[in-house]
Amino acid sequence: MAAPSPGYSITLRVDTAVGQASSSDLVAAVAATGAVVTALDVVESTPKSVEIDVSADTRDVAHAEEVASELSKLSGVEVKKVSDRTFLLHLGGKLESTPKVPLRNRDDLSRAYTPGVARVCRAIAENKADARRLTIKRNTVAVVTDGTAVLGLGDIGPEAAMPVMEGKAVLFKQFAGVDAWPVALDTKDTEEIIAICKAIAPAYGGINLEDISAPRCFEIERRLRDELDIPVFHDDQHGTGIVTLAALKNALKVVNKKIEDVRIVVSGVGAAGNAIIQLLQVAGAKHIVACGRDGAIGPNSNVNTEQKKWLQENTNPEGFEGSLKEAMVGADVFVGVSAPNVLDGDDIKAMNKDALVFAMANPDPEVDPAEALKYAAVVATGRSDYPNQINNVLAFPGIFRGLLDAEATDINEDIMVAAADAIASCIPEEDLHPGYVVPSVFDPEVATKVAAAVKAVSSSS
Repeated sequence: MAAPSPGYSITLRVDTAVGQASSSDLVAAVAATGAVVTALDVVESTPKSVEIDVSADTRDVAHAEEVASELSKLSGVEVKKVSDRTFLLHLGGKLESTPKVPLRNRDDLSRAYTPGVARVCRAIAENKADARRLTIKRNTVAVVTDGTAVLGLGDIGPEAAMPVMEGKAVLFKQFAGVDAWPVALDTKDTEEIIAICKAIAPAYGGINLEDISAPRCFEIERRLRDELDIPVFHDDQHGTGIVTLAALKNALKVVNKKIEDVRIVVSGVGAAGNAIIQLLQVAGAKHIVACGRDGAIGPNSNVNTEQKKWLQENTNPEGFEGSLKEAMVGADVFVGVSAPNVLDGDDIKAMNKDALVFAMANPDPEVDPAEALKYAAVVATGRSDYPNQINNVLAFPGIFRGLLDAEATDINEDIMVAAADAIASCIPEEDLHPGYVVPSVFDPEVATKVAAAVKAVSSSS
């Protein structure tokens, strides 16, 4: 059963008759459902009644309804309103545009706008490179999506993808001071997406491709990198790969193994799986078996995309053929970017001693973390309610901060490895342990170290 989550946080406004249910009765009733009470606030008190806001984390919508029902059963209690705190947070969106310069009088207006602005326009017309110095381009990233591969929701369309894109932009600003803006496109046509990105590029210092389904995302990223003079980064691929590599570097230190020696099984051969495998190989991994829905991709597998053909030619040197569960026998590392509950505790038990398990499917991992911990030395997931969260927030804000500061025109594997090393270095070796191989997304050092490493490599390229 899923644990209560802040993602399903509710506030119940209840009216209690004086002398009937106490605040402790309210807390007990909510806790009895398995919800977690996070706050209790008295809104109004009269001689006859007390109005109280009870906030709690629940598992899902049905659980929230159960909590409200249980409170209503208490004598003298009326549930007047139930508010979903997640929806309240999104009312009106999560972003706004604010000016950086004052407009106090006519002189300010003359410099910020006409007539003074014309001089700046002429300067950029004479030297387009000045756009990075004299416009928002120097600090602005476009977060581009078509809404076809949103989180674990799939193809939900550009409008429904907007809350995620807004969230991404908030993270850019919060963690690295980068101004990002959602660009949700009402098209799935590869050529049209490429053309739109090229057309809007003059306003941006970088493009972050987000939640675009495979295999189109590969072609879109490749073409834009070739045809634009600003860095293009597909976070679902490379952000995941960078943080996975960082976590693996630290986890291998915990179990005293080397990346070139371990046998790695990757479940999932889409955008994230391909990027993870390629980056792990750049970092020295030699024994990787990639598994899709039909099992391991081996020499006799029927491959139908360029990406799977690449995997067939560049992974699985032993030529293993079999299911994911069979591939797990004797493996040192499992990396999952696929689907929930494809493995169980017995599969982890069949791995080598001191196994590492990175089960990153969201919201439900490939294997129950509690079961995995019975046999694996280190377990990481994509969830915030378990230790060792492999979260792209550790990568993309600092990466773009460094790219923008270096006025970079591209991003390459050297930059990605440098970013992974920077993330890993945020935990001193003496502090590493099985429950702490990934730094917190709130660690202020992360984005700063990543940005510095990326800028250094970009400037020397």
